[in-house]
Amino acid sequence: GGLLSGVCVAAKGVQPDIRIFAAEPLGADDAARSMRSGKMIEQTDPNTIADGLLTSMGDLTWPIIRDNVEEVLVVSEEEIVAAMRLVWMRMKIVIEPSAAVSVAAVLSERFQSMEGMGRVGVVLSGGNVDLDNLPW
Repeated sequence: GGLLSGVCVAAKGVQPDIRIFAAEPLGADDAARSMRSGKMIEQTDPNTIADGLLTSMGDLTWPIIRDNVEEVLVVSEEEIVAAMRLVWMRMKIVIEPSAAVSVAAVLSERFQSMEGMGRVGVVLSGGNVDLDNLPW
């Protein structure tokens, strides 16, 4: 939640009408469930390759996310691995699974079907990758 809430504060500070979307793995979807319910729901028994997304949002980050994120898209493990592979194949950059979650979300049918998407930015962060254990 820290990176997302920081992006919200910075992006909305520069362009107040910017649309912000978040992404989570299906096996660790506390933000998506929280957004649907309108209250923070703790992460319970997360299970995902995106190990940087295993923890819950905090009391400080949740209100920022709730008030600034339009939607939290949820992606499968297969979509995460496919996004990692695509970024490697097209950009020759190895990204960690947690960063691939955002790429997978932007490539999803749900995101692709949204109206009014001009320019789209994706934050790729982290370097938590063991090259001997890439998932493809």
